[in-house]
Amino acid sequence: MVHRLQLVPIEGTTTVVTKAGQPGPGEPDGTERYRPGYELVAEQILQYIARENLRPGSRLPTEQGLADILGATRNVTREAVKVLAAIGRLSVRRGAGIFVASGGVEPGDDELTHFQPTDMEHVLMLLDYRCLLESETARRAASIATPIEVRTIREAAEESARVGERDDAEAFADADKHFHNAVSAAAANVFLQSAVASTRRFAGQSDVLLFHGAAPGSFSEAGRQHVEIAKAIADGDPDRASELMEAHIDTTRQQFQSRIRERLFRPTGRD
Repeated sequence: MVHRLQLVPIEGTTTVVTKAGQPGPGEPDGTERYRPGYELVAEQILQYIARENLRPGSRLPTEQGLADILGATRNVTREAVKVLAAIGRLSVRRGAGIFVASGGVEPGDDELTHFQPTDMEHVLMLLDYRCLLESETARRAASIATPIEVRTIREAAEESARVGERDDAEAFADADKHFHNAVSAAAANVFLQSAVASTRRFAGQSDVLLFHGAAPGSFSEAGRQHVEIAKAIADGDPDRASELMEAHIDTTRQQFQSRIRERLFRPTGRD
């Protein structure tokens, strides 16, 4: 016997989602919202994994089994599974089934296994941690970076500023990654470097599920902030570098909250 969850029915590629219990920020009661069906099913699969306390390597029901549990169509469920596999949260083995993947979580990090990339509370906790982490890497980089590392940081920052002005999402994502990785490398602590890379992988899951790979904010603004951080590091000013990195992550937090509200609480009739 299949026990179906009490969830909003999913049909097609676009789903009407009615407010459940509480309105979105600044939204009146009873307003309807639109979100892609596969996005909702992807969320629900992650919620199912957390509720059932499944761990990396655990086997999930078949696509049809998940569709039955979630009250979704098989086609939309298949798209959701593809997306979750692409961001590393599921592993689909032909002839074997669907399994929970690590999603960037190191063995033993049980608390992170059930990270919900579309849950505002989880995302804000992630950004808070990123702020603490990367403000410290910037401080250390400004204190101990070698001339070669400083040059690498400045070049990555300047490249991000250039592509940011072109509003090229793919190019900016690459430049942004190089910049933050260069700063963490200059902190000369492999544990900090690994933590920064892991945190960015989690953030990437949110980007894919909520923004389809696009950044939540302004590329040009982020690029300019990178240049300012790079200058503080080059000047050997740890406090300034840390403050600027903290402000940079805070800007990302504000933009993320704004985009999530826009994405999740978009009024009926808008695409």
